[in-house]
Amino acid sequence: MATDLTWTVGTANAARGQKGRGLLPVPGTSVQMPITLIHGARPGPRVLITGGVHGGEYPAIETAIRTARELDPGQVSGRVAVVHPYGITAFHARLQYLVPEDGKNPNRVFPGKATGTVSERMAFTLFETLVSGTDAWVDLHGGDIHEALIPFTVYSDGAAPEVVAKSRAMAEAFGISNIIVSQSIAGGTYGAAATRGIPAILSEAGGVGQLEEPDVAILVRGVRNVLRLLGVVPGAPEPAAPPTRLARFVWARSEHTGCWYPSVRAGDRVNEGERIGVIKDYWGDVLAEHKAPASGVVIFIVTSLAITPNDPLIGVGAS
Repeated sequence: MATDLTWTVGTANAARGQKGRGLLPVPGTSVQMPITLIHGARPGPRVLITGGVHGGEYPAIETAIRTARELDPGQVSGRVAVVHPYGITAFHARLQYLVPEDGKNPNRVFPGKATGTVSERMAFTLFETLVSGTDAWVDLHGGDIHEALIPFTVYSDGAAPEVVAKSRAMAEAFGISNIIVSQSIAGGTYGAAATRGIPAILSEAGGVGQLEEPDVAILVRGVRNVLRLLGVVPGAPEPAAPPTRLARFVWARSEHTGCWYPSVRAGDRVNEGERIGVIKDYWGDVLAEHKAPASGVVIFIVTSLAITPNDPLIGVGAS
């Protein structure tokens, strides 16, 4: 609920020119997401920032926490809601990819269901309370506990032209050099937002269960640049080098249970059909040899020795 004077979401409440902290309860579950509301001193756009949709993406979570702490309502035009972390139960379970209560990937169920499983109810609650009616959404991610990656930003081109144009401008302002234009993965945040007419980007940095300051700095700077672009905080976005635009994000997945031995690294360039690694059984015999699914740059690669069927192995950004 919001008026010109007050803004209330869950247990958080912020008067004009103030900041409020609280929890966003998910009906029908025990989940309560930590949130901060920054109610600017002046009118302006409404912006949502989420970190930790996947609970093991630590630089993203830390960026959301810092952004919520550092934004000064007196310098803000509009309203900024920050969720940090969204996947609170996965965060404390140290669980990659999944929501522990239902075993679903939370970034495959948006916009959710009011009477669905826990992850679906989480997505529905976020959409109904914070996504709907917002003017822009920045969703922060990174390589999960067992993934190495190079920083990238992705947005959907499956929306009205004005929504795509604003999403593209946000991606460029964020300042990460690799930008993927995607029709989006079914149930993902930025794609679900696009179908509702809401400009959104998903930006990733960091991985392999590490909280490294350079990765946090990339995301903090990017969020600040987007807020400047939108006129939420004063100043212009920092200049960035022309981005590398990638038209597709192509993944290879495992068909076996066993041990994964990659032969390429995040950031390497590969050619379609090039050998990227093998899966062996517990005795060291080869079960499958995997090839690059497309020519392009390796955006992420799974670093875990343990692998199961349908697990991602590698993601290639193809031009």
